[in-house]
Amino acid sequence: MLGIFFGLIGLGIVGGIGLFAYLYITTEVPQPEKFALAEKTTVYYADGTTPIGSYAEQNREIISCTDLPDYIGNAIVASENRTFYTDKGIDLKGIARAFLNNVTTGTRQGGSTITQQYAERYYLGETTSYAGKAREAILALKIAQTESKDEVLCNYMNTIYLGRNSYGIQAAAKAYFNKDAKDLTLPEAAMLAGIIPAPSTWDPADNPTIAKQRFKRVLNIMQEDGYITAKEHKAAQFPETAAVAQQNEYQGPNGYLLTMVQSELVKSKAFTKEDLDTGGYKIVTTIDKAKQDVMQSVGDTRINGMPDSLQVGGIAVEQKTGAVISVYAGSDYLTKPLNNANQAVFEPGSTMKPFALLGTAQEGVNFDTKFNGNSHQHFQGLDQEVNNALEINWGTINLYQATANSVNTVFMNVNEHLTPQRTAKIAHEAGITGDIDASSPYNVLGINALTVWDLAQGHSTIANNGVKNTLHMVSQVLDANGKNLYKAPNENKQVFDANDCYLVQKAMQGTTTTGTAAGVSASLGGRQVAGKSGTANDELAASFVGYTPSLLNVWAIWNPDSDGNPQVVPAFGGYGVTSTGYPAHLFTEYMSQALKGTAVEQFNTAKDTGKIGGPDGTWGLGSGSSSKSSTNDPKSTTEGDANANANSGTDSSSNGNSATQEFAQQCLANPSYSTECPNYPGNNSSGGNGDGNTNGTTNNGNTDSGGDTTNQQSNSQ
Repeated sequence: MLGIFFGLIGLGIVGGIGLFAYLYITTEVPQPEKFALAEKTTVYYADGTTPIGSYAEQNREIISCTDLPDYIGNAIVASENRTFYTDKGIDLKGIARAFLNNVTTGTRQGGSTITQQYAERYYLGETTSYAGKAREAILALKIAQTESKDEVLCNYMNTIYLGRNSYGIQAAAKAYFNKDAKDLTLPEAAMLAGIIPAPSTWDPADNPTIAKQRFKRVLNIMQEDGYITAKEHKAAQFPETAAVAQQNEYQGPNGYLLTMVQSELVKSKAFTKEDLDTGGYKIVTTIDKAKQDVMQSVGDTRINGMPDSLQVGGIAVEQKTGAVISVYAGSDYLTKPLNNANQAVFEPGSTMKPFALLGTAQEGVNFDTKFNGNSHQHFQGLDQEVNNALEINWGTINLYQATANSVNTVFMNVNEHLTPQRTAKIAHEAGITGDIDASSPYNVLGINALTVWDLAQGHSTIANNGVKNTLHMVSQVLDANGKNLYKAPNENKQVFDANDCYLVQKAMQGTTTTGTAAGVSASLGGRQVAGKSGTANDELAASFVGYTPSLLNVWAIWNPDSDGNPQVVPAFGGYGVTSTGYPAHLFTEYMSQALKGTAVEQFNTAKDTGKIGGPDGTWGLGSGSSSKSSTNDPKSTTEGDANANANSGTDSSSNGNSATQEFAQQCLANPSYSTECPNYPGNNSSGGNGDGNTNGTTNNGNTDSGGDTTNQQSNSQ
């Protein structure tokens, strides 16, 4: 038994020696300058040549150490490796002590010399496994045999990270003391040496107590080891450091783009933050430089009367691919890091209604079905009555008119049939990830806070004819050899019937021609534009979603106080009581420039095969009541009316007269019932566009109807 035991030990020793010899022979010492000067990761616009900025810019300047005072290197040796000048590159006692501590306490302890730290941090990467530590030790041995102590220490000082984005003693001297390394004083050198293990945490600007403790420790060791005298020790006072300089890479709006790209890649799990900081990649985004400049200019514009506290968020998306081509997240990332495009939230109001409208199409309800569009209605399970904006009574209207004018009571009726659970489910299927209260009938009026990004994600699916694509900002990530390491999201999932989406698009076009954003289509040269405006309850936010067949654009405004609590968005610059028109104005400003020179596109033709009153005849005013779309001829005879008259023996001519009389009565009771009404607001002999603006500009005064729930909140949209 003893023979077998010692035989196994002998085999183990031989095997260990063989493994050590193999690792020693195959381990090469790379040139430190190659890592030190490695290319930083740079983010580019969609053209792949114009840079947006870089990650973890390695502020490093390789210097000769011959001009450095001895106390700089000695301070580092005293702090990190007192046996540096006598050891062989590894500290066997330290390794054994660390191993024992790791086994007995379960904690990780390094036990590394300066040479090992150099090998670990700049050749091998952060090593925590025992196998990694073994390879690190072998590399340290080779470095110790091929380089002198002075060379090793100089290379270490040139590459060690010292905080404040500074790599190496030269960059650190400038970052902390605004001077060259050769001009550092003894106290300054001792302070820098002391914080080497955790420079970002022990920076005197962040933790002066620990920094001073480490400073005293270094000086004590330097005196004990004979590097300085007691007099020099006593005279050394803790130095004053310069203010921390912000990274200019993140200054202005580019900081938002850089952090959004980083977040997207880290969230994809294709890269870690450390990978992006040190990988030297070329990241090509989907952001169009020209369109981004336009969006930034539009969002940054502050008109007369606009409160300083008012926040603006925007995004533009190519819905056919999910590519984000521009975002408005704010003016300066360094002064306000909260991103208005994908972090800050607001109540979207009536921009949620199209999801319920889609559900109506899915249920087989014909959009010409008539509904009661008056205010002061009560709905099942609600104690308070529901009103439209400004308590307008719209009379009997169809879903096209209700969408264009954002009539609350009609959509509350729709949600009553569809159920809040179904409306929430449709919005989530479209891609919205934010919380939507599936138990509240008011969810159709947009009572749940979302981001601009989230709202764009949901609407882009309807805009893309029911095909869902994940919104993204990164096109590709290339390594130093030009190899693409990343595949952008390309879902292309058909989640809704295309024709159902065509119907929603058709209804939303009424918004930009005769509805709450009348004039938008005309301002864009008569292009077909689907749109929906929305205002939160109590006028705490306003938003607009609009798109052509290829480009979707969302804008929102809200008004937080100094603590971030929502406040009323006041009227300003002539933009209505609820300022609904301002997001539509931003949309028009951006799209008029973004679409310049592009082909005029048409939406697909919708076929409404649904039944008047729905399959069971209970939707709206029932199966016997219908009207042709107001986008065609609101005065025309409907099939429902014709059938009813035929059954009662009334001829078609009397039916036509009846329809004309009914239309005249509706116009008399409510001039805004249709643009065909003689007394429709804005109609005049010169043929205005229906919103009181004859110059083709967006309707500033019109208000959307969403978000209102009670008679005390009748101005909400």
